[in-house]
Amino acid sequence: MIETSDTNKNKQKPVNAFWGNIFSRFKAAENITTMEVLKLCPLFQRLSSRELKKVAGIVYERSYQAGEYLFEKDQPGAAMFIIKGGMIKIIVPGKDGADAELATLSPEDFVGELALLDDTPRSASARAAERTEALAFFREDLNEMLETYPVIASKILRELSIVIGQRLKASNEQLYSKGIQHE
Repeated sequence: MIETSDTNKNKQKPVNAFWGNIFSRFKAAENITTMEVLKLCPLFQRLSSRELKKVAGIVYERSYQAGEYLFEKDQPGAAMFIIKGGMIKIIVPGKDGADAELATLSPEDFVGELALLDDTPRSASARAAERTEALAFFREDLNEMLETYPVIASKILRELSIVIGQRLKASNEQLYSKGIQHE
């Protein structure tokens, strides 16, 4: 876990470099709009208001009850999810029936962004820990946007590359700090 500063008047939660939004700086408020949620997500932060409106028009608002899955391990990836409200747990089902919890994500966090690139199977499951509202952004919609609005799509893909690179670096640092070395 990477800890955030305690000197901040509003303490922030710890962030998990593998799954959490390592770029989050704000506390999501209740009744936050889709546009506001998109502005907080690193993939969309470089978009103009006009470009954000285009993206807001193609994301899907989803509601999940506690215990309901956003996606399950080994399913093909189709969309990334941005948490608008609530909380999700990233888990890996164990062979003994017990789940290993990898992370807890809350508003402003996002998960499943690799699904924007291809449909490889999910490496873990995402399950709502409480009633959760999320925005789903589908790979098919991004691919269509590449045809209709290539400038917007290329900005999103560039930021996606940055996010993936940052998460890979953070993951490598965590592994190295734990003494895991390649022989």
